[in-house]
Amino acid sequence: MITCEGLVKIYKTDEVEVVALQGLNLTVERGEMMAIIGNSGSGKSTFMNILGGLDRPSAGTVRVGDWDLLKISDEQLVEYKRSTVGFVWQNNARNLLPYLTALENVEMPMMLGGKLDRAYAKQLLEWVGLKERMNNKLHQLSGGEQQRVAIAISLSNRPKLLLADEPTGSVDSATSDRIMDIFRTFNRELGVTIVIVTHDLELAGKVDRVVAIRDGLTSTEFIKRNPELDSAVYNTETVGRRTVKEEHEAYVVIDRAGRLQIPKEYLETLGIGNKASLEFDGEKIVIKAPKSLEGKV
Repeated sequence: MITCEGLVKIYKTDEVEVVALQGLNLTVERGEMMAIIGNSGSGKSTFMNILGGLDRPSAGTVRVGDWDLLKISDEQLVEYKRSTVGFVWQNNARNLLPYLTALENVEMPMMLGGKLDRAYAKQLLEWVGLKERMNNKLHQLSGGEQQRVAIAISLSNRPKLLLADEPTGSVDSATSDRIMDIFRTFNRELGVTIVIVTHDLELAGKVDRVVAIRDGLTSTEFIKRNPELDSAVYNTETVGRRTVKEEHEAYVVIDRAGRLQIPKEYLETLGIGNKASLEFDGEKIVIKAPKSLEGKV
């Protein structure tokens, strides 16, 4: 569903140039439900904005389905955002119109696309547990209910890809669990590919694959050892200041040129700066501080 190779995004002003993505590589399969994590400034939000058609890539390759987002025209971009991708924001006010009912909010994207389908709009609201609330206006709904309306809106035009940016950031844990159940239902029943950006490692641990982005590059992947397991309590493994589920096995990502990102805390422990010594003994690769620097740290 998603293929990125050497994806670069550069923001320029008169005084400064910021490289938000430095050659990111990532593949997401059709029908997959996965999460992206990373510290503030890592590039994950920039990546989501590119996938959502809200920002343009600077270089590299980024394809979503049949769309090439590097070469897409402005007119095609409108069609892409209407038909291929849905977006759920942490701030649901970006999805919702307060003077409309829940049902009218879900119908609005359909009307803009010229394909009003009231029966499907009602079905979406039933799926998110708002069958009895679809004629309520927003001020009559709780924050969690409004977020569920936003999820229904994001799927109103039957997108193949759903992007969720911190979808549970403003709700309690019970509502967070319910929202994840809704995502699983849509992923399973409709075959929608779902990509979730989150700081919440509890949330990230509830999907089969988690990709960590650091400094504009994919650094580590965590893949669930047994996808059938989804219990609520696990031990955790510390990665920097974050935690991930022990049931996920960690992999360092290697790009086509053979480059990899080694966790910073590993390098600091070994006293490695911008140079390292590599040794290959026929079975494994050993990374060490250069001999000329050993004993000087």
